[in-house]
Amino acid sequence: MFLVTVGLNHKTAPVEIREKLAFTESQLPEALQTLKQYPAIDGCVLLSTCNRTEIYAACTDMTQGLKSIKTFLMECLHEEECEIDNFLYIHTLYDCVHHLFRVASGLDSMILGETQILGQVRQAYQIASAAESTNKIINTLFHKAIAVGKRVRTETEIDKNAVSISYAAVELARQLFGTLEGKAILIIGAGKMSELTAKHLVANGVTSVLVSNRSYDKAVELAEKFGGKAVKFDQLVECLIQADIVISATAARHAIILPEIVQKVMQTRQYRPIFLIDIAVPRDIDPEVATIKGVTLFDIDDLQNVVDRNLQERKKEAVKAQKIVDEEIKEFFSWLNTQFVVPTIVALKQFGEEIKQRELEKAFNKLGDLTERERNIIQALAHSIVNSILHRPIVNLKAYAQTSHGHLYTEILQNLFDLQIEGQRIKPGKPMAAEEVEELV
Repeated sequence: MFLVTVGLNHKTAPVEIREKLAFTESQLPEALQTLKQYPAIDGCVLLSTCNRTEIYAACTDMTQGLKSIKTFLMECLHEEECEIDNFLYIHTLYDCVHHLFRVASGLDSMILGETQILGQVRQAYQIASAAESTNKIINTLFHKAIAVGKRVRTETEIDKNAVSISYAAVELARQLFGTLEGKAILIIGAGKMSELTAKHLVANGVTSVLVSNRSYDKAVELAEKFGGKAVKFDQLVECLIQADIVISATAARHAIILPEIVQKVMQTRQYRPIFLIDIAVPRDIDPEVATIKGVTLFDIDDLQNVVDRNLQERKKEAVKAQKIVDEEIKEFFSWLNTQFVVPTIVALKQFGEEIKQRELEKAFNKLGDLTERERNIIQALAHSIVNSILHRPIVNLKAYAQTSHGHLYTEILQNLFDLQIEGQRIKPGKPMAAEEVEELV
């Protein structure tokens, strides 16, 4: 059984290819059932997000399995002349497991340490499990991957420290106010960055949203998204008095919030703290505003500096996360290899025993009457020869079982001796207990 990953993402494929190979949640069960009918595919999971589509499969034959997956993807594309290989990346055996563990840990995401991907991995596996497209190897692989993702987020801070402008604004606001529960925000300008920042603030407890824009209709449209209120642009001063957090991102060519305006506003507020986030270029807020009592002002460069510092912190945590991934990979392959090594050793010993008994029977028939002592000596000799021949392969196979390629050596041995392993196509079930493995090996 061979583990493989075939996928594409924003780095390898343009959007016109990615969108054709994106699967909705409702489409996944049928797609998985279709894929599992292809030659050599014994179990599979399909992970489809906005940035990636990946197939994880356990194959009885690696070459045929990869061919089947590519054929499946080509049929999904409905473009016979498309050179799909140009957009795909392929991971096999150890690299397949390493890749999935990194994905679940947020180490392979566009945003290092993102938390959403772990839930997406879990959902992809649950859908595959419900569609009965998995097998024992895939089940254990994804159980382990999800556990690795949880462990990374528990034992490191890779998902802490905002690494986007909008999240950085939320983090800074929380630091200033302690909590965002019950706070009010004023959005000046109805652009995408303002909307995204407001979305994150509302998700973190902000309850009142005011939107002001030179185009009142656009202000109304954005305010409705947050259950807020649109206000005329000439009511800006009154809104500044009410707001705790101000997000400004207009297309103005000069500052629209000046020190003298904010000074009057703060006097009226009795210098109650206000957080101004200026993400416009050119800037909407005169930098002198930051000198006024009670005012905290961050512009786009300030926020980017915060993001850069936080990204460096996440990179430090990523080193810790990678160590966890490496530890867990070793444990997974230790389990995986025993799934092949134990039955292979049993089959190899049985193979040797059958040869011994068959050849002894031939020899005894030719030798005629023998004393019991003579028969015992011949039997002992045959037993010793067979054991001596098989001893080194078995010892080496046990040693290889502790490496990342143990299962590969196992399959080679099975092919060399033409061993027939009962239940070689591993079906759903619990992994063999450690004590059971030790007893057999």
